Amino acid sequence: MSQFTLQGKPITLLGNRVKKGDQAPDFTVLAHDQKPVSLRDTGGGVRIFCAVPSLDTPVCDQQTRRFNEEAASLDDVTIWTVSVDLPFAQNRWCGAAGIEKVQTVSDHRDLSFGNAYGVVIKELRLLARSVFVVDRSDRLVHVEYVAEMSQYPDFEAVLEAAAKAG
Repeated sequence: MSQFTLQGKPITLLGNRVKKGDQAPDFTVLAHDQKPVSLRDTGGGVRIFCAVPSLDTPVCDQQTRRFNEEAASLDDVTIWTVSVDLPFAQNRWCGAAGIEKVQTVSDHRDLSFGNAYGVVIKELRLLARSVFVVDRSDRLVHVEYVAEMSQYPDFEAVLEAAAKAG
């Protein structure tokens, strides 16, 4: 039995799994304007990276909205949502959803983020729901791979880790 599921069905995650204390792996994703974004480009502060299957699904939509709301109370913390949705679709979704504090980036080109963090769903070529908190020295201070993709991450644990890292 797989330790990861999507609506109860086993899925296989590909890539290099990371753990708390590891150096955050580099990656290259695309911003809304199609420009590449790497770990270095995400700034030197505390960062929360949320990988989601697709912004156009209810759980991903609500998760990203929740982090957008929580961002207002976080000092010097940036929140990034990574999916394989095309940059155009992400931009459209953010506009429709009123997302202003979470930055969305696309891993559709080569699954660079997904492979670096071990979150590529082999069966679907999507990213598995997961959250990574990276401190100012690019160390992972929180890692959560959500076992059932239709469930939310532990918001409180993520926000607490980000606050402590700040």
